[in-house]
Amino acid sequence: MKIFKLLILISIIFTNNLKADSPYFIDFKYVLNESTAGKKAQVDLKSQLEKGIASLNKDEKKLQEEEKKLIQQKKIINSDEYKKKVDVLRSKVSKLQRDRQSLLNNIAKQRAKARSELLKNLNPILEKYMKEKNIKMIIDKKNLIIATKELDLTTDVINLLNGKIKSLNYK
Repeated sequence: MKIFKLLILISIIFTNNLKADSPYFIDFKYVLNESTAGKKAQVDLKSQLEKGIASLNKDEKKLQEEEKKLIQQKKIINSDEYKKKVDVLRSKVSKLQRDRQSLLNNIAKQRAKARSELLKNLNPILEKYMKEKNIKMIIDKKNLIIATKELDLTTDVINLLNGKIKSLNYK
């Protein structure tokens, strides 16, 4: 009988400890998208991308017009001159493609740097929050299968992050 009571006591203690040590989670993607600094970075990066693409599209239209003119001149000019103009046009098209790829790579690098900067600012906040709330583990929501809403710290973390930083230095 004493052994039975001891086993019940141990199981109660063990299950209480497990419950207290449940890992909490945050939705890091949501933090990136909805925090003040994250939103500002996204708006800025989107604006840069749209301006760059608009400029490239304008250049592309000019090249298309140039190509039409060249096709119209094909029968008028001699073949050597036509080949030279085609080569010049091809080099312009190639440069446009390199510029487009460069723009996309630059935006991708800035986005990665912004993410890294946000994470760098987020880690001390999470560490302090964990100490204050006696939390042993916080994981990213994308690595979860299922969990209760009570374990979600995303809103608290966003509020703390918004209180600490308003913008990111990623350029």
